[in-house]
Amino acid sequence: MEAIERALAEERSCADVLQQIAAIRGAVNGLMTEVLEDHIRLHIADPSTDPDADRARGTGELIEVIHSYLK
Repeated sequence: MEAIERALAEERSCADVLQQIAAIRGAVNGLMTEVLEDHIRLHIADPSTDPDADRARGTGELIEVIHSYLK
């Protein structure tokens, strides 16, 4: 946020500010993906170790959807 505030105070171009915002958004989405995946694996089911094939497949599909949605 400080970098964006600094860019605005320096009256940098809109393109520069938007690029910084996009970079921040990408970083936050990446972090969100990791936290959600870890939560699923730790508290719901880990598709690589779950003996229930249907639950493992469903959990794996959920993780894939999260990865594609937050990409």
